[in-house]
Amino acid sequence: VQLQASGGGLVQVGGSLRLSCAASGRAFSTYDWGWFRTAPGREREFVAVINWSGGGPLYADSVKGRFTISRDNAKNTMYLQMNNLKPEDTAVYYCAAGGNGVLISSYRSWGQGTLVTVSS
Repeated sequence: VQLQASGGGLVQVGGSLRLSCAASGRAFSTYDWGWFRTAPGREREFVAVINWSGGGPLYADSVKGRFTISRDNAKNTMYLQMNNLKPEDTAVYYCAAGGNGVLISSYRSWGQGTLVTVSS
């Protein structure tokens, strides 16, 4: 499956953005799909995950209550609604598919990443 992430940009503290991840090709319908991020100087980390068949979702503690992951099966698209953004949310965000929960190494397909910059 090929993934195309979009929706990143520059936003002020407290603002909102919605990321999209459009999938094409064969979908991993029995696996998890997720969002991960890489902040400057840090390793890639788990943000949120959802199962394509409806299970989950799971969130990192740092985004719980602010971010919402969802998917539209008819459009083969996954979303990440990000509210009340903080400077520490600044990162390149990646969508991924075909994995298992928070285990980054388990994901088989990755999008190209979209940059989110939160200015104070």
